[in-house]
Amino acid sequence: MLSVENLKVKYGNIEALHGISFHVNEGEVVTLIGANGAGKSTTLMSVARLPPPEGPRVTEGEVLFQGKNLLKTPAHEVVSKLKMALCPEGRHIFGNLTVMENLKLATYSRNPGENLEAEYRHIFDLFPRLHERRHQRSESLSGGEQQMLAVSRALMTGCKFLMLDEPSMGLAPLLMYDMFRALKRLNQGGMTILLVEQNAKLALQFAHRAYVLDTGAIRLEGPCSELMDHPDIKKAYLGG
Repeated sequence: MLSVENLKVKYGNIEALHGISFHVNEGEVVTLIGANGAGKSTTLMSVARLPPPEGPRVTEGEVLFQGKNLLKTPAHEVVSKLKMALCPEGRHIFGNLTVMENLKLATYSRNPGENLEAEYRHIFDLFPRLHERRHQRSESLSGGEQQMLAVSRALMTGCKFLMLDEPSMGLAPLLMYDMFRALKRLNQGGMTILLVEQNAKLALQFAHRAYVLDTGAIRLEGPCSELMDHPDIKKAYLGG
């Protein structure tokens, strides 16, 4: 579904990714793990076509999604036509708008006559707290509820391929597991997911395959069940 080959990326004159290659098959959950500054978020922003100055500058490589070259695709078409969505680190919700208004904003690229009621019901089934607070201003939500809203807003674009950047950041343990239970339901329903997650143990338990990034290069890759037993992974990320 997604194929990245020899991707090199710079911020200014500093190279952040040194020719990484990876792929995500349809229906999979693939996670990118690594220390802060390893290049995980840069990878997501590059795939999502987040343009400079906000995002990184791709200098070499190929990013194909269902055979289409993303590097030659306008960012808005990545969402509207290719059905990809990025839920960025830091949530970036509109605090002065209600939960429902935030969700409705995400549908701007959908067909005007499209009936979205079933999708709203699906969102509120995944995250019942949002249904309870749907008419509240988003700035009044807890951190966990705001993260639920950020994920839900990405889903309301109608995406089939969801990229998540640190969805558990700042969440209490109970809410963190609630979040990943909801993501598991999404994947079981057919959603393909590319995940960046600070909690390596949780990410490896959730995903099918993983790539380990270190200073802009992929050092290890494989099924999560195998990587969890790898001595370097245990030492660096799992407290082994």
